[in-house]
Amino acid sequence: MAREGPRRRSLTTGAAANTDQNRRNKGHRNGNARLTEKVIYGLAWAVAILCVAPIFAAAAAAWTGDLQTWKVILASVLPRYTANTLALVVLVGGGAAVIGTATAWLVTVYRFPGVRLLEVALALPLAFPAYVLAYAYTSLLDHPGPVQTMLREVTGWGPRDYWFPEIRSLGGAALMLVIVLYPYVYLLARASFRQQSSNAFLVARTLGNSPGAAFWRVALPMARPAIVGGTLLVIMETIADFGTVAFFNVQTFATGIYQAWFSLGDRAAAAQLSLCLLSFALLLAGLERAQRGRARRAGRGGARFEALAKPRLTGLRGWGATALCLVPVLLGFVIPVIMLGHMAWGSGQSLLDPRYLGFIRNSVVLAGVAAGLTVLGAILIGFRARTRPGRTSRLLLVGAGLGYAVPGGVIAVGLMVPLAALDNYIDAVMEARFGISTGLLITGSIWLMVMAYMVRFIAAALNAYDSGMATVPMHYDAIARSLGQGAPKLLWRVHLPVARTSVLTALLIVFVDVMKELPATLILHPFNFQTLAVQAYRLAADERLAEAAVPSLALVAFGLVPVALLCRTIGRETAEPDRIAAPAPG
Repeated sequence: MAREGPRRRSLTTGAAANTDQNRRNKGHRNGNARLTEKVIYGLAWAVAILCVAPIFAAAAAAWTGDLQTWKVILASVLPRYTANTLALVVLVGGGAAVIGTATAWLVTVYRFPGVRLLEVALALPLAFPAYVLAYAYTSLLDHPGPVQTMLREVTGWGPRDYWFPEIRSLGGAALMLVIVLYPYVYLLARASFRQQSSNAFLVARTLGNSPGAAFWRVALPMARPAIVGGTLLVIMETIADFGTVAFFNVQTFATGIYQAWFSLGDRAAAAQLSLCLLSFALLLAGLERAQRGRARRAGRGGARFEALAKPRLTGLRGWGATALCLVPVLLGFVIPVIMLGHMAWGSGQSLLDPRYLGFIRNSVVLAGVAAGLTVLGAILIGFRARTRPGRTSRLLLVGAGLGYAVPGGVIAVGLMVPLAALDNYIDAVMEARFGISTGLLITGSIWLMVMAYMVRFIAAALNAYDSGMATVPMHYDAIARSLGQGAPKLLWRVHLPVARTSVLTALLIVFVDVMKELPATLILHPFNFQTLAVQAYRLAADERLAEAAVPSLALVAFGLVPVALLCRTIGRETAEPDRIAAPAPG
């Protein structure tokens, strides 16, 4: 027994040593986890600062510019730019609101021929960039196009014997934008109509209101936040558009920024025009955020409309509803696809040509890198906002989300002005000290374009990521923390697996948006780096519309991918059986 004393002491000493070692290891792991958490939060701050930096840079460049330049702008081009931009805002916003709301109401509340197909097809025009639609309709409706040619052949009229609407005009640009952008209102209005209480509509009907009166007095006021929110999104896209208005020679702030930068070489004028457009865009962003907050509070007040028996429209009423919903699909998708296909077939161009394969490779690589970095930045900011809620996190989210409201031309100017100065400074220093010319290290690379895309589209990635994280209860985080999971493992093992579908959706959305982005790409792209969007614009600007159809079709094909996923989601929603009411009188 006496021999066991030292042995027991050694065992006790060994156990204590193991315990101390485990504590040191645990402390080391906790220290690494805290360090990694600080790195994640620091990167989130860096991304948010990057997103707001171009806005402040554009404003600073405008205020420090020559006052004489601003006086010339104010007296010459500013009234025209303001009038055209406001006219587009009114026409496009009003048209998109009317078409989106009317079609959403019809497919949600009634049954008529083709409604199942139409409620999905009404989202298809989202696949088209507006400037691609402009190329197709110009080829169709211009003087040498098939419509006017057939009109002259049938009537025997000469070119001066008849009047035909001019497609290359402000009205033509507004029509193109309405056809492409109305799905924003349609999707939000349809979601709002589906979530409204059927009881309120039934009460209005029992009080003697017709279906139309019940719509105006009950359904429409309850859906107003969603409709206004969708309309504001349409307006922000309208003021950011460059390709359509430039092709139709409609002078707006977007075209003015590009002309001041490239045609006149006046960066001060470009910055000052950017400041005007930025002020209007930020005002719209504030209105959109306020409306979005009201939309959240205008939540579901009862059973969804599917619980309400849908009247079947038959006869003229049924086919009239079909025609009303079919017209936007024909104008926004079917006719442009047919026209672009016909133009591409006769152009002699092929996407398999090595030159076009290079354009596709550049576009895909650029969009892939930008999408990956943008979604990574959105994840960092979203994770920081979830794990450290408060005023600072809200500030990060607001700052990162401002880029979506800022047109690509403004972001390009805001990045180019300070970084070009930095490039010139580095080149001067290296030339003076070492006799080496560094050239354009930043502004001559694609990384500047990636930064611009990140600023422009991180809001879309944040929205997609937040929608996935909204399904994760907060107590999941507490459980993971209690099991010793630090911030990195919480993000990697809990958040990302649950939000995997939302992250993939965000990657896809940003990828396609980068593929279609035109103004920032035109201003920032290196001279030896061409993309599909730039190639399509340049061919169309040279009136080579048949050749421009080839890259345009490629852009539409890439745009169809997220729209197809969206349509699949809509199809799943509408697969639920509806109770069918007795046919309404035809």
